[in-house]
Amino acid sequence: MSKLTKNQKLVAGKVEAGKAYSLAEACNLVKEITTTKFDASLDIVVRLGVDPRKANQMVRGVVALPHGTGKSVRVLCLCTPDQEAAAKEAGADYVGLDEYIDKIKGGWTDIDVIITMPAIMGKIGALGRVLGPRGLMPNPKSGTVTMDVAKAVRREVKSGKIDFKVDKAGIIHASIGKVSFDTEKMIGNAKEFISAIMKLKPAAAKGTYVKSIYLSSTMSKGVKVDPKAIEEAAK
Repeated sequence: MSKLTKNQKLVAGKVEAGKAYSLAEACNLVKEITTTKFDASLDIVVRLGVDPRKANQMVRGVVALPHGTGKSVRVLCLCTPDQEAAAKEAGADYVGLDEYIDKIKGGWTDIDVIITMPAIMGKIGALGRVLGPRGLMPNPKSGTVTMDVAKAVRREVKSGKIDFKVDKAGIIHASIGKVSFDTEKMIGNAKEFISAIMKLKPAAAKGTYVKSIYLSSTMSKGVKVDPKAIEEAAK
């Protein structure tokens, strides 16, 4: 059996096994047990009582975190020439059309989000094999296919908008901020995320909808959140 490192020994006794903490306690604990030298992400794992194999129990959505993600988002806006100036002013990192489509066909994917217009989706459809596996394919449901590309860049992406989707095991994983955030911002983002999931409860889901919630940082152990936090977030 491997020995615990110095940092592991320091945090081992801080999280009580099996105990469920309030959101505030969980956020503070994650701060305490994170020992990385870099600014670690604040991660949330929500286990749902749904069967994702059934179309009427799929949980998927978008949420704008009130305090942002703390990450620098690289945005590519594929738009018509008349929209380029507005997209650049809104903060898009890359703006254009055919030249970027050719770059993507060549394997370039050094971006986090692609925003485009409905009229251009015909050209982008051919990029599905490259963009699909990387989660970069624009989608009207996520707000990345829109006539108002400037608004999508400025208000929806740069402000902390994230997509989430339940996996095959009925679990949703997401990064909802940074450990360097103050506790109130961490709580605010967590509540907004949980609330968004609660609003998407499928009518076909039976029994307990949210079975468990854990908070952690990039390399820390998970901290269980008290179910009461779910009720508070849903209010």
